[in-house]
Amino acid sequence: MRSPERITPGLAGAPTDVDLVVVGLGITGAGVALDAATRGLSVLAVDAHDLAYGTSRWSSKLVHGGLRYLAKGQVGVAHESAVERGVLMEVTAPHLTRPMPVVVPLTSSVTRAQAALTSVGLRAGDALRRGARTAVETLPRPRRLSATETLALAPPLRPAGLRGGMLSWDGQLVDDARLVTTVARTAAAHGAVVRTRARVLGATGTGVRLRDELTGATTTVTARAVVNAAGVWAGELDDDVVLRPSRGTHLVLRADALPGLQVSVFAPVPGETNRFVLVLPQPDGTVYVGLTDEPVDGPVPDVPEATEPEIGFLLDVVSACFARQLHRSDVVGAFAGLRPLLESGAGGSTADLSRKHAVLIGRSGVVTVVGGKLTTYRRMAQDAVDAALATPPAAGLAAGPCRTRALPLLGAAPRDRLAALEQPERLVRRYGTDAALVLADAVEVTGLAEDDLLAPVAEGVAVTLAELVFGVTHEGAHDVADLLDRRTRVGLVPADRALAEPAARRALALVAGAAPGNR
Repeated sequence: MRSPERITPGLAGAPTDVDLVVVGLGITGAGVALDAATRGLSVLAVDAHDLAYGTSRWSSKLVHGGLRYLAKGQVGVAHESAVERGVLMEVTAPHLTRPMPVVVPLTSSVTRAQAALTSVGLRAGDALRRGARTAVETLPRPRRLSATETLALAPPLRPAGLRGGMLSWDGQLVDDARLVTTVARTAAAHGAVVRTRARVLGATGTGVRLRDELTGATTTVTARAVVNAAGVWAGELDDDVVLRPSRGTHLVLRADALPGLQVSVFAPVPGETNRFVLVLPQPDGTVYVGLTDEPVDGPVPDVPEATEPEIGFLLDVVSACFARQLHRSDVVGAFAGLRPLLESGAGGSTADLSRKHAVLIGRSGVVTVVGGKLTTYRRMAQDAVDAALATPPAAGLAAGPCRTRALPLLGAAPRDRLAALEQPERLVRRYGTDAALVLADAVEVTGLAEDDLLAPVAEGVAVTLAELVFGVTHEGAHDVADLLDRRTRVGLVPADRALAEPAARRALALVAGAAPGNR
């Protein structure tokens, strides 16, 4: 069941002369690799660590329509977000996205003026949807709810003082790291060479010097263009790039902390006109609560950490809105990501910095793409490749037009077709039409029965051995952390991660034992 879109750790056998080198394999770098490969360019895409190692895996797992940017007067960013949300949900990744109902409760702390402002905002959000030509069947129109209707949709809300609510719709990802992995696999299927554990030691516009982090061997790759998509680490590759990161923190709760919650709730922050804490139920039985916006100074950590003041703030806001008081003991996990915001020179809060992306050409000729949002990765990639192709020596390359707006990712299909697939629901939700490939590959590699491969790897942990095996054979997972922290997201709950570790080690051993040299 080996297929051409496999991703490989290390640099063994990688090309040393290509049209384009992409540095960084978060969502933007993976998107650049896909865009360039589908234009007919030869591509080498590398990351010092792993797919989705940085900011891309620490998002709210949402496909935003741009409403929050509209509220800040960033009309162009809002429209772009709405357009790209529609592309993801209806064309490129319907298997990895779903319509998400959102309730904004009108509690006693929300004034009637604030409620009116929220209503206007939701209608503006629907106007963005219409302007982006996203079907109402995909994202229904917003409407006002009575108190009874609000509690029916969100039973854990505090009924005292509840005047009603507002119902709207946005997009939700099954998992942000899974989107990155799928984009990278799709790039590889179109000819890109995708390598993890490959660290860039130096870069110019005509090549990079790389170190294989598995062997220590170094090599030089020549190229007609180099795109720096290293996110919050972009400044380490180009000194001209000055970023001002901000930290966004989320909590992970068990579903029984807010029993019966089936819709997302945007809990108003007391005393704020247009700020909310998001309460986001997940298909795996957890709830994410976020997020913060705190400026970060100093060296960029490999893995940012949530702070206790941020955790306390999020718990307090949610507890004010729900009947049950949340406590620190309800938090079974927490994660934080750094937004790669471009320094504007204006000072002020990071919350005020534009989320618009920027493409910069450095003095060495390296093309850097920074800023932006996960939702708009495809457009960011398109702009970066356009800029690279307009910069010598790549300006003479024969390249086709951008194709990614109409190009479904691997596993994509209309939702009605996905619903009709006779495959395990969990695999369809995470791999779409590739669900059959995931299972068949695991059977071939391990020789185990399907029932064994599809059973949860531990009590209360829904991940299956089939997914872990596929993570190694097709998605470039090299170790337990790759499997549990990025190919699946078990690692968001440390207790679950500990339970799943034996299965991850088993998957790695099974694949190693099935390698041709071991038969």
